[in-house]
Amino acid sequence: MKKKGQRDLDLKDFPEEILPPYSVSEEQLDAFYGKNNWRRMPDETYKRLRHEPESWTVEIHTVEVYVGTDGDHQDEFLRGNRPRDLLRNSIVTPSLLASILNVKYVNSSALHRIEQEFQRNGVNISRQTMSNWIVKCSQMYFTPFVERMKQELLSLHVTQSDETPTQVIADSDHPNSKCYMWVHRSGEFYTRRPIVVYEYQKGRDHQKPLDFYKDYKGVLVTDSLQQYHLVDKKLPDVTNANCWAHARRDFADAVKAADKKDPSSVRQSVAYQALQKIAEFYNADTELKGLSSRERLQKRQEVIKPMVEEFFAWVKQQVSDCTVPPKSKTGQGLNFVINQEKYLQIFLEDGNVPIDNSASERTIRTFCLGKKNWMFHNTAKGASASAMVYSISETAKLNQLRPYYYFKYILTELPKLCDEKGNIDPAKLDHLMPWSDSLPDECRKPRRP
Repeated sequence: MKKKGQRDLDLKDFPEEILPPYSVSEEQLDAFYGKNNWRRMPDETYKRLRHEPESWTVEIHTVEVYVGTDGDHQDEFLRGNRPRDLLRNSIVTPSLLASILNVKYVNSSALHRIEQEFQRNGVNISRQTMSNWIVKCSQMYFTPFVERMKQELLSLHVTQSDETPTQVIADSDHPNSKCYMWVHRSGEFYTRRPIVVYEYQKGRDHQKPLDFYKDYKGVLVTDSLQQYHLVDKKLPDVTNANCWAHARRDFADAVKAADKKDPSSVRQSVAYQALQKIAEFYNADTELKGLSSRERLQKRQEVIKPMVEEFFAWVKQQVSDCTVPPKSKTGQGLNFVINQEKYLQIFLEDGNVPIDNSASERTIRTFCLGKKNWMFHNTAKGASASAMVYSISETAKLNQLRPYYYFKYILTELPKLCDEKGNIDPAKLDHLMPWSDSLPDECRKPRRP
């Protein structure tokens, strides 16, 4: 139940329109009460929220033109200083492209659906035109923008990474080949200026994360993919920490597959016991999220480390005693955690390292939802453009920004920063970053009181 006054607080930032009152005529009053047997009470007011479909306005820009009639500049033309177009000779504006980016990348709709909605409003813009706008603006404006975000990301002590397959028609060797969208983000506990950087790559080999993290110094939190372990081995300044959510999956699968008709047998199983032991220190670590890094590390050393050490000792004893077949789901889970022991214990030595990689999985979920709707990319350029747009939109959301207004703002400002060759220096973009204090209030997500 809403508390009293909550509706007024929810609606306070919207423009208001006072409608004509629903009046009662004097004739009606006299007929109901009798002649002058009534008096007026304070009016009742209530609020309703109206939404209007998107509107379209053609901007007519006028540039004054002059020509010299005498003197040193006779017959020379002089024009007013017009602002730089987002794309030369294109009707696209920051607000129009921001709307397309918001619907496709934030709301996970396909371009052909946007095209259809435009047509229903009498606007004829093809999906191919929209795609070209996205690719060109990504190359011109978002490439240096995301590069600056990447620089900031790699300056952090803890980062997290994940990847998911995607289909890129023109970049695939055969119809069923997989390309990959990689996501790199700031550590879960860095809440002041969270950062997400998406990256499209044709493959999944260890060279991909190796190239991304070649100059990195810190802890990289991932799942147990061998490619990340190679990064740990080949880059002396990178430490790979693994995810406990992945470590428990084989045990969870074994319990799901167990015979539910005998619950006592399930509870006595090695897989169930393993899940219970993991849950104990998982829950204990969850309670530490509100602490500082130093306090969290201290509690982990005091409370959680003995529990984790006892768990690994128990796991090794189960393997030694051959309590389950090695090739069973439970056996695979036991051997998995033993093989990953070094990487699974990193979080005990650093208060900024999360116990799992769930933050990365949450970050890549928007892309996974989107690809169910648009299915594939046609070209590598399109996939790379999508990676850059997702980088900005996901970082904007984590920084409590409204993606549409933020896209509109940066697409207005970025053309002003192009040099004569159309290039943008990433070092000059700090005031536009999603965590910048100088962003206009319009870009910020309203806070609930």
